[in-house]
Amino acid sequence: MGALDGRVAVITGAGRGIGREHALLFASEGAAVVVNDRGGAPDDGGTGTGDGGTAAEQVVAEITAAGGRAVANDEDVADWDGGRRMIEAAVEAFGDLHVLVNNAGILRDRSLSNMTEAEWDDVIRVHLKGHFVPTHFAGQWWREQHRAGRTVDRSVINTSSTSGLVGNPGQTNYGAAKAGIAAFTVIAAQELRAYGVRVNAIAPAARTRLTEATPGLGDLVQPPPEPNAFDLWDAANVAPLVAYLASASAPETGSTFFVQGGTVRLFEPWRLGATIEREGRWTVDELATHMPQLRPDAD
Repeated sequence: MGALDGRVAVITGAGRGIGREHALLFASEGAAVVVNDRGGAPDDGGTGTGDGGTAAEQVVAEITAAGGRAVANDEDVADWDGGRRMIEAAVEAFGDLHVLVNNAGILRDRSLSNMTEAEWDDVIRVHLKGHFVPTHFAGQWWREQHRAGRTVDRSVINTSSTSGLVGNPGQTNYGAAKAGIAAFTVIAAQELRAYGVRVNAIAPAARTRLTEATPGLGDLVQPPPEPNAFDLWDAANVAPLVAYLASASAPETGSTFFVQGGTVRLFEPWRLGATIEREGRWTVDELATHMPQLRPDAD
C-alpha cells in the first residue's frame, strides 16, 4: 500500500528538477499523475520554447515503465483556458482530482535598477498567476464535488522560496512572487477549507536549473565530492514532504515549510512584534525619539 494509493495529482513544472522528483515519488506511492511541463528553458518567460514538452513525456515514460499511471500535459500554467484544460485533463484521464502541486517557475534575475518591465512581468506571471490559475479551476471542481455531497479530502501544495520569505538581492521579481505565493497559501487555505481542501506551501532548498543559475548559489549547490556522502541539495529530498502533505491523513493547512536535505522547518508568517504606544496621535518629533525601540537591536 502506498501513501497516495487512489489519489490523482496534477504537478506543474514536473519535467525536471524538484517537480520531476515529486512526480516520480507520487507515482511510486500509488498516485496517478498529470505531469505538466512546457518543456522550456528556465529563463524563457513561460513561453514554452525548448523541447516542446518532451521533458514531461520522458517523466511519464519513466513512471509507466515502473508500472505507474501518468499522462503528459504541456499547458501554460498562467493561461486561463490552459489552466482549465489542465484540471480537466486529470478528470478525463483518471476520473477525479485529489492533489494539485504548483511547482512551475522561471528566473529572470536582475538588480532592481536594471530590471526590465518584461523581466518583472514574466516572473510574476509564471509564478504568481501560475499558482492562481490552476488552483482556481481545481477549487471549482472540488466545490462542485462538495455540493454534490461527495466526501472531499483534497490538497494543494504551493512552492514558495526563501528568496521571498527572507530575501535575496537580484531577485525582486522572483522574491515578490514567492512572498505572494505564501500569502496566497494562507488565504486559499481559509477559503477552501469549507470544501475539504487543505493548502500548504514549501520553501525548498535544492539543486535545480534555477538554483544553479542563482547568483551566489551555483557553486554551493553542487553534489558533495565524497561518493557516499549524503547530498544535502538533492532535489529528491524535497518530494517526501510534498507527498506527505498530499496524503489523505495529513491535517496541516495554511502553513509554509522550509525543506532541505533531512530538515523540515515551519516558517512563521508575518506577525506583530515590538510596540510603541501613546494615547492620541504621535508627532514626528516624538516618533523620532521612540521609533528606535522597534528596531531589532533595541535594548
